[in-house]
Amino acid sequence: MNQSNQRRLWISLFLPFAAGYFLSYLFRTANAVIGPVLARELALGDNALGLLTSTYFLAFGAAQLPLGMLLDRFGPRRVEAGLLLLAAAGAAVFALSDTLGGLASGRALIGLGVSACLMASFKAFSQWFPPERQASLTGWIMASGGLGALAASKPLELALGFASWREIALGLAATTLLVAALLWFLVPDKAGEEKQAGGFAAQMAGVRSIFASRHFWRYAPMGFFFTGGFMAVQGLWASRWMTVLEGLAGTGIAYRLTLISAAMLAGFLFMGFFATRLVRRGISLDKLYLGAMLVALACFGLISAQPTLAGNLLWPVLGACFSLSNISYSLVAQAFPPALSGRANTALNLLVFAGAFGLQWGIGILVDNLQAAGWTGDAAFRAAFFSLLGGQLLALLWLFLGGRRS
Repeated sequence: MNQSNQRRLWISLFLPFAAGYFLSYLFRTANAVIGPVLARELALGDNALGLLTSTYFLAFGAAQLPLGMLLDRFGPRRVEAGLLLLAAAGAAVFALSDTLGGLASGRALIGLGVSACLMASFKAFSQWFPPERQASLTGWIMASGGLGALAASKPLELALGFASWREIALGLAATTLLVAALLWFLVPDKAGEEKQAGGFAAQMAGVRSIFASRHFWRYAPMGFFFTGGFMAVQGLWASRWMTVLEGLAGTGIAYRLTLISAAMLAGFLFMGFFATRLVRRGISLDKLYLGAMLVALACFGLISAQPTLAGNLLWPVLGACFSLSNISYSLVAQAFPPALSGRANTALNLLVFAGAFGLQWGIGILVDNLQAAGWTGDAAFRAAFFSLLGGQLLALLWLFLGGRRS
């Protein structure tokens, strides 16, 4: 492929998928800033706020297995463009709702609608680019998500000074429709992929082979407790932690969230610039992943034990390490043939978003119940964070033991 064709492919394939994942991450993390506004307007407790925010993860996770089969059968262009129409409808429902049920329904529709944004891009990359470029492309697409997270921090707080959260949600609905159109009209299809995917029985056999794989289950617990756990914390509970444990106000929280998002973006860019070079030089991505997870758990442990200790440093380092946790998608997919790539990635994503939903809602339930039992707010949040940390340590131990067996 000559340079002109590569540039054309980059514009017509990468940029529309990057725009979709930007929106997906913005939708995912927006409640960290909008959540306190909703809580004040609708008198929502921590349990209700956790449920409202986590319905995104529930719908997103529930879509993953059928999504993998759809991607392998119909291709990333059709699947993502169609689902983004649901996301636009969900944003409109959210904007026009006055009840917890209506807001939760809107969030669920958004989660379902953006459920293909990352996995569709992975599928497209596996179709059009060689294997040695996959890790770097993962970094670049994740960088677009990092920009979405960045937009959902300080910029979103500033936007709330000029427009209501309802007007912002309606604006996002219109933007989502535009991205769906770009995907539908610009992204090319890979000829012959549908025939390789096979019928429903063959696709289900592929799904079963993934879930029967020891290699898959080596990474699955870390996907649940660490990647999903960080998404649960970043999407809602980080801001509540900073309020209750550190006494930060809206501006201070937005600044901290901006630092976290900037560090995530830096981690994604690191993957984009250097992952392929590391692979070509014989440096194991598995070791890079393990090292990043060790640093992340050390940071989360320090944050949980000493909330006021260097928060402007520890939280961003945790965010940077989270960005490197997405190497696990490449590590899992490498064990399966390209025809299974969509299902392999969505199987791992199912565990990630099951963790994000369960842990985000679970933290709210635990905090509310502990406070009802007489615990102070700071003690309840500490107990919730230490519980999550315990699950992450067990998952890391499982990862090490799985590597030794291999």
